[in-house]
Amino acid sequence: MPNTDCLFCKIVADDIPAIRVAEDERTLAFMDINPWTRGHALVIPKTHATDLYTIDPDDLSACALTAQRLAERARDNLGAQGVNLLNSCGSAAWQTVFHFHLHVIPRYLGDPLTVPITAQPGDIAEITAAAQELRA
Repeated sequence: MPNTDCLFCKIVADDIPAIRVAEDERTLAFMDINPWTRGHALVIPKTHATDLYTIDPDDLSACALTAQRLAERARDNLGAQGVNLLNSCGSAAWQTVFHFHLHVIPRYLGDPLTVPITAQPGDIAEITAAAQELRA
């Protein structure tokens, strides 16, 4: 069921224009209008789901497969040396459009994107405690 207030549902319905690059019965991929790199695209399920917590598992699988195909096209057709897939789930994780989406971000040697964090060794006791809670 589409959400009539959702920007991405409006794109699916063709009520708002988008530069479409791939489509099948479950998913739609279109160009991000605020691209981080050349070829940055978004993959969404056609059925509204707010985020990773609520997306139908079959729609999630279909989105992942569409993202994989776009990543291959970025490599083969745009010359990308790598690809980042990004999903932001919730405001704390930078989600701004509340319709599940995957960013497919082609990466090029020398592009301006950098890793926003520096990996540092963690506290093993805390890592173990978090693992126990995740197993519960």
